[in-house]
Amino acid sequence: MRSLLLLACVFAGLAAADLPQPAAVQDALRTIVKEANGGFALQMWATLVDRDGTVRVVVFSGQGRADQWPGSRVISAQKAYTANAFSLPGLALSTANLYAAVQPGGSLFGLQHSNPVDPAAAYAGKAEDFGTAKDGMIGKRIGGVNVFGGGLALYAAGSELIGAIGLSGDSSVADHIIAWKLRHALGLDHIPGGVSPTGDDNMVVEYADGKSASGWGHPAATPAATEIVKGLPTAVPVVKKK
Repeated sequence: MRSLLLLACVFAGLAAADLPQPAAVQDALRTIVKEANGGFALQMWATLVDRDGTVRVVVFSGQGRADQWPGSRVISAQKAYTANAFSLPGLALSTANLYAAVQPGGSLFGLQHSNPVDPAAAYAGKAEDFGTAKDGMIGKRIGGVNVFGGGLALYAAGSELIGAIGLSGDSSVADHIIAWKLRHALGLDHIPGGVSPTGDDNMVVEYADGKSASGWGHPAATPAATEIVKGLPTAVPVVKKK
């Protein structure tokens, strides 16, 4: 029932292969943060970028911008930029999938230092406009590479890659869980394939003692969060490309 209500809200402002309208994203986000997500039940920032990496939507779940960690606004945009920058029409990579590979000795070590944030774009405009239609990030590419949970590519029907979403404001594992649920509510999880054991871009919680068996692992947070992550492909399934 929750999914049907969220989808009805979203599709009212969503055209084919377009990014959702801010109000639809915010309404869905506010519903999802009330659920059990394995974190601290904190308020969240969400940013959506298009396929060019340009920020199109910035919203928060609280009643005002002070209800979320201020630093998480830019982090959410970094996550969106990263997931878009390193996903392809045939392969979805979440920011969580990048954690192990960028550690010293990893196959992508140094990636996190590429594509630096443009401070002029990230902090443009008035602070009181953050998270609104007048947010100074909107219409700009802020860049940045974030390598922990919370960023997911957005795929419309037919696995059309149209951008990405970034969530920040809680633990990195909870950020991923909320991003996964929100992408599903937006109807933009038509995934072509990924590196996780379930063939999608889910977080692989296996990084421990500086090692990841698959090379795509991410550290655990709480046991509750780990169980939710592992169950996401079943509880909130993506639409896989046939």
